[in-house]
Amino acid sequence: MLTLNYRYRIYPDTTAQNTLFEWMEICRSAYNYALRQIKDWCNSRKCQIDRCSLKQEYILSANLKFPSEMQQLNALPKAKKEFPKLTEVPSQVLQQAIKQLHRAWEEFSERGFGFPRFKKYGQFKSLLFPQFKENPITGIHIKLPKLGLIAINLHRPIPEGFVVKQVRILKKADKWYASVNIQCDVNVPAPMPHGHPIGVDIGLSKFLATSDGVVVKPPKFFKQMQSKLKLLQRRLSRKFHRSNNYEKQRLKVARLHHEIDNARKNFHFQQAHTLCDFADMIFMEDLDYRVSAKGMLGKHMLDAAFGQFRSITQYVCWKRGKFFGEVDAKGTSQECPECGNEVKKDLSIRVHCCPHCGYVTDRDVASGQVIRNRGLALISTPGLGGMETACADDLPGVGVTQSRQVSKSRKGKTRKFSK
Repeated sequence: MLTLNYRYRIYPDTTAQNTLFEWMEICRSAYNYALRQIKDWCNSRKCQIDRCSLKQEYILSANLKFPSEMQQLNALPKAKKEFPKLTEVPSQVLQQAIKQLHRAWEEFSERGFGFPRFKKYGQFKSLLFPQFKENPITGIHIKLPKLGLIAINLHRPIPEGFVVKQVRILKKADKWYASVNIQCDVNVPAPMPHGHPIGVDIGLSKFLATSDGVVVKPPKFFKQMQSKLKLLQRRLSRKFHRSNNYEKQRLKVARLHHEIDNARKNFHFQQAHTLCDFADMIFMEDLDYRVSAKGMLGKHMLDAAFGQFRSITQYVCWKRGKFFGEVDAKGTSQECPECGNEVKKDLSIRVHCCPHCGYVTDRDVASGQVIRNRGLALISTPGLGGMETACADDLPGVGVTQSRQVSKSRKGKTRKFSK
């Protein structure tokens, strides 16, 4: 089963926007009410059964079961009679808010941290329509339950053979989007290793450096807009909370954040497609960038969004039939890509100069070459090792390479594999 998500811009009128916002607030209230039941049940079980709590007493029966997902979903029809406001929202959309809470609860139970939090005003920004009897997209409109037709910018058509399974309506700043989930009953095999390999090293001084010698400077979208964002946020802090002027200024801040996010994501997709244009196998480091984002350079790490770039590159490689692999990141900048010996250097040294074999190149390019070599070592099999090197001499992108990996065998000897 092949599943894809296409995001389209939609243009609801003022009445539809107000309706969607009211639905989000009603779903937020249902989410918070269900979470309150869970928290009360957990707090009533904190103290032992033969003594009372010293802080607060929760009068709940000891035989009361945990408010499970099925129990809270079954309570919705009764709640609609008590709160008629709930009937305004499509029933399946309201059910998805409860299911969203229990997905968060399940993740908390597995990880042991990240207890679900209450949603404040305006924090519930999406609605999920999980089921449709027929295709809701007709021409330039999308048809939603209890809303009718909404104008949509169908900038790319839905491929033949795919069926629309669900639609999520998103609000970003003052713009509305429809994330359409489509499925097709086919099996797509994962791309196999083939063709020209490159290793990609990413960092703050250079956004990326490939093993072929290509270097891309960091764009720093957030840093370029930081002064303007600072001014808008200062003006927002002086407005009376939840007033009309506050909402107008809040939208200006949200629009600027949305603009930065769109520019960064567009840059990531462009670089991912460029890498796929000049290589058939792409290798990157297996790093957890969330740890680096908590350090002194956290703002610059979040501005570069290396984790998002790696995910986008992996998706683009899958879509274009390119092989993507992750290698161990330990010591990639302290190893010579030519002879494999350890060459220690601190961050101030930006040129790799090996005292053992005399290989000199840019530090980040050398790291990319080490990543490429580790990636090839991971996918190599007896009888096939070294064939990729010999076949890659005439492929696009090799003419500008600074790598010293060529078709001839190292040290004049043919590598032999044990049977």
